[in-house]
Amino acid sequence: MDLQLMEKQLKAVSDSNRLTLLSCLKSAEVCVCDFVDILGISQPAVSQHLKKLEEAGIITARKVGTWKHYRLIENQTPIIRAVLDELEERQACNCGTGTSCD
Repeated sequence: MDLQLMEKQLKAVSDSNRLTLLSCLKSAEVCVCDFVDILGISQPAVSQHLKKLEEAGIITARKVGTWKHYRLIENQTPIIRAVLDELEERQACNCGTGTSCD
């Protein structure tokens, strides 16, 4: 495995907020607006966390209207797969999809 990629990915998952984001993404694609509610931090702060995960090749985004929706990349490295396997899946709202939060 590329050592630079490994370093980037390990740094990306070394933050509790980013681990929470990943636990939400285990079950479905999630809108950035839902992450703001889940983490209780500002949208710019959430975006910075998501940017680190995206730059590490762990997640990807697609634009839906004015919001971005994030999901896990399908083919994860063994290190990230191991981290994801250890995270408990957390349900997140899906704004704009008609589903409501519990």
